[in-house]
Amino acid sequence: MEIERKYLLKRIPDNLAQYTHHDIIQAYILNYDPVLRIRRWDDDYILTYKSKGMMSRIEEELPLNKESFEKLLKKTEGIIISKTRYIIPDNKGNTIELDCFHDELEGVYLAEVEFKDEESANAYTPEDWFYKDVTFDGTFHNSRISTADTDEIRRIIEVSKEGFKC
Repeated sequence: MEIERKYLLKRIPDNLAQYTHHDIIQAYILNYDPVLRIRRWDDDYILTYKSKGMMSRIEEELPLNKESFEKLLKKTEGIIISKTRYIIPDNKGNTIELDCFHDELEGVYLAEVEFKDEESANAYTPEDWFYKDVTFDGTFHNSRISTADTDEIRRIIEVSKEGFKC
């Protein structure tokens, strides 16, 4: 079970380069129910099944090899998402996964925080650099973003940047 909250940002944390990061390419074979995602995570390849849901949903991951990933990539819907994920510990014992999107999604920044249970997720106090909780806004699910048209992508970028204090 995956239980996570998702946030837009006010700002990027200082010293971002000090945190572990991963280069991710992902695309979707099915975008709705269930969601089937393929992902290259650095040099690893993964097929993921996700059930319907917003904050809580079933998530299962299976390993793929590079050849299978490349074949499946040709069968995906929508755009291929490219992003860098930074792994940032907070002072509450949680891990923040900060995604900085690239290519046509440049300017979109999303932070996700995973929890062991819904009670912890509901009690969570966001970091001061978080702007807006979009956990229950399906617009910000990567599977939804991948099928957005040009105008929707422009709106997602604008909304992502609206809380930034530069």
